[in-house]
Amino acid sequence: MISNNIYGQADIKHNPKKLIIMNTDKLTNPVVRKAIEALQSGDKNSWFALFNDKAELYDDGNKMNFRSFFEKALGHERFTSIDKIENNGRDLYGKFHSDQWGDFKTYFKFRIDQNDKITRLDIGQAHY
Repeated sequence: MISNNIYGQADIKHNPKKLIIMNTDKLTNPVVRKAIEALQSGDKNSWFALFNDKAELYDDGNKMNFRSFFEKALGHERFTSIDKIENNGRDLYGKFHSDQWGDFKTYFKFRIDQNDKITRLDIGQAHY
């Protein structure tokens, strides 16, 4: 069995040589898997290519500017584990690290259209 591991950014503050590794085998939706792989590696080109031109972002229910939010977040935010997956692989819950906000539980809920483009992403703090 081939294992899909994400080799994320180094934890520069605590151990510059340590890579954050997260297994993506449980991500069954191919669009979501590509999005999480892009998020984990901070790959802006791959990330933005997965979304349609009018993609919407809601952070804890508040509408945000999708592009400017992720221009700042990519490369500085990532999952450290994915603990729960629902809604045919489109809703993820897990532990998350933000260089700015620290560590917390979060959710990412993807809406995907018939052309396999992400049209909306809801993110926020999770309580599970």
